[in-house]
Amino acid sequence: MLSNEVVFFTGFTVFIVSILALDLGLFSKKDHVVKFKEAAAWSAVWVLFALGFYILLDRKGHLIHDIQTYQDLEAIVNTYMSGKVVLYPDDFERSLAAYRDAVSLEFITGYLLEYSLSVDNIFVIIMIFTSFGVREKYFKKVLFWGVLGAILMRFIFIFVGSALVQTFAWVMYLFGGFLIYTGIKMFLERNQQESIEPADHPVVRLAAKWLRVYPRYIGNRFFIKKNKHWYITPLFLVVMIIEFTDLIFAVDSVPAVFAVTQDPYIVFFSNIFAILGLRSMFFFLSNVVHIFHYLKVGLSVLLAFIGTKMMAHHWLSEIGFTTVYSLYVILGILGISIVASLLFPVKEPTTAAAPVHETTVEENIEHVKEEFAKRLE
Repeated sequence: MLSNEVVFFTGFTVFIVSILALDLGLFSKKDHVVKFKEAAAWSAVWVLFALGFYILLDRKGHLIHDIQTYQDLEAIVNTYMSGKVVLYPDDFERSLAAYRDAVSLEFITGYLLEYSLSVDNIFVIIMIFTSFGVREKYFKKVLFWGVLGAILMRFIFIFVGSALVQTFAWVMYLFGGFLIYTGIKMFLERNQQESIEPADHPVVRLAAKWLRVYPRYIGNRFFIKKNKHWYITPLFLVVMIIEFTDLIFAVDSVPAVFAVTQDPYIVFFSNIFAILGLRSMFFFLSNVVHIFHYLKVGLSVLLAFIGTKMMAHHWLSEIGFTTVYSLYVILGILGISIVASLLFPVKEPTTAAAPVHETTVEENIEHVKEEFAKRLE
């Protein structure tokens, strides 16, 4: 008989695959430009899914690790939540309720943290689409496959990271120091003009060396057959670049969630819901993200806070700094960043956060084609 743990994780996987299949088969039959209202609606849907999962964990969170006895609960708490949950040896149900409250709070805090850090990813994706001359009506398809690949990579990254954290306690300090460094670096470079040279991107260079790459876009196709040989198109190269970019961002964001919880399932769940919402959030924010010019400052402070929390987690635990306080700090940093951006607007958006319009893409696409042709032919 299958354990509750297997059933829960399998059910979660089936749910995610079903939603993605529904999106791909029913809602993406025809390439189109995603408008603001559609993006807002889908953003709301994914946030509601995350909130629904939070409620599910608050009621059935013990099923994640198939907790059936007090001894099971004590073992899981000692492994992943030491010092975070008050247990009552003479009252299993009360202890279980305390665990569910804690695990659901960790999920929603990790989700909010990951979703917030995804905003920085949006800046880069905008730059990738613009630099590589991708037509706006193909954004949704490219992001769909980019998200699917990101889910698979995050799965591997998270469970390897969890194994390291559980085996080597010093890894938490390493992660913390890296996040503080990243936060300081992001703050110092917040106003720098960023750009991508398509022909010089490492993914393009590697693809040109090892794969057959067709030097022209062919509509929305990822592959094309010419002279009995299959070629990948520049559009598939863009998917590969987005996957590569997400892998780089995962180095920051995944360790950050380990500061909230060391349970790999909760880290995975929070990451997946944030990634699934990234695509709709991209369309929702791509034309207005430049308004929130203090977001990068907020994200840099957020990374530094999370890094400090990881470095000082034992001391913070002793003084009673719980997950709910982390949630308050995250909300406070984001709220201040947004309010400050609205109260003190800038006259001109930075190049990296410029809105993406079809006219911008049209002006750039011929140049990009020429660059690809020079590199790939």
